[in-house]
Amino acid sequence: MKKKKRIAVAMSGGVDSSTAAALLKEQGHDVIGLTMRLWSDASSCAPSSRACCAPEDIYDARRVAESLDIPFYVVDYEVPFQRHVVDDFIRSYTAGKTPNPCIRCNQSMKFERLLAKAQALGADALATGHYARIVQREDGHPELWRGLDRRKDQSYFLFATTLGQLAHIAFPLGGLSKAETRQVAERAGLHVEQKAESQDLCFVPDQDYRAFFQKHAPEALRAGEIVHQDGQLLGQHKGLPLYTIGQRRGLGIAAKHPLYVIRIDAALNQLVVGPKEALLSRSFVMGDLNWLGREPPNVQTSLEARIRYAAQPAPAIVEPLEKNRLRVTFSTLQHSITPGQAAVLYRGDRVLGGGWILESEG
Repeated sequence: MKKKKRIAVAMSGGVDSSTAAALLKEQGHDVIGLTMRLWSDASSCAPSSRACCAPEDIYDARRVAESLDIPFYVVDYEVPFQRHVVDDFIRSYTAGKTPNPCIRCNQSMKFERLLAKAQALGADALATGHYARIVQREDGHPELWRGLDRRKDQSYFLFATTLGQLAHIAFPLGGLSKAETRQVAERAGLHVEQKAESQDLCFVPDQDYRAFFQKHAPEALRAGEIVHQDGQLLGQHKGLPLYTIGQRRGLGIAAKHPLYVIRIDAALNQLVVGPKEALLSRSFVMGDLNWLGREPPNVQTSLEARIRYAAQPAPAIVEPLEKNRLRVTFSTLQHSITPGQAAVLYRGDRVLGGGWILESEG
């Protein structure tokens, strides 16, 4: 029988984190519920927005904790969330990049601040509802692995955890499918068993980026030129943060053939468009690395790289560069390699590390 531990659970009020808490309680652990209050903008946390910071989600998390008879705490991280996640989101979009704030939130909120809070409460570990696994090596060091359910695997969002943090993190759902999670929730009598998943960023309700930037960073919505890759002026854009690489709809331009956003030039405040084939490239440079393997590669190495959550890892050659950067070259052309997005490196099911896409090299 495994040793019973005191484990804090990051509870969002959804079925995944609630089920994680129920499973740990069922296994006999001393469980604590922790919920982060991250964003108090009333317009962002309206009930219709399905945002994960909504007051009803805190209420749901509290109800689950009460039904499981576990202590429950709400911690207010609104100020650091604004500084490390929201402000970074605004800066990245303004610079012509497409950020991934969920990874930043995991990095700076859950596995830094909330883990420290859990430990201050005497917890041995912090558990979350992520679909990922931690595998202990024979020497006792932890490894981050993909979740068994490939459709729900969330290891991509977790590459920024450190080895020191992994030693104090648990993912109780890593070996389950979503259907199995809901079955466990039903067995435990959790009222959130059929609760819908939040699809939007918690601080951008209904994915209305224009309304968000108009309120929080109106200076970022400067109109500018839309130009073809051959230099032809085609129209005006309404602000670079409203567009992403690979976008086709909503450009407001007329052309004989479909055109896509292929580059965002913040220095010139230009949106560059071109045919779909212009989105294909084979290599990119990534930086700001976090490595979970024994050491970063110091020679060309064959691994698998994942350039967005919805993509599967693809074979690639990884080449070390200066300044904590890597060049990644795929064996086949990839679609819409996007600066600002995360790139995560795997060997089989194991996450070796990751970083942020700096530029696509064609």
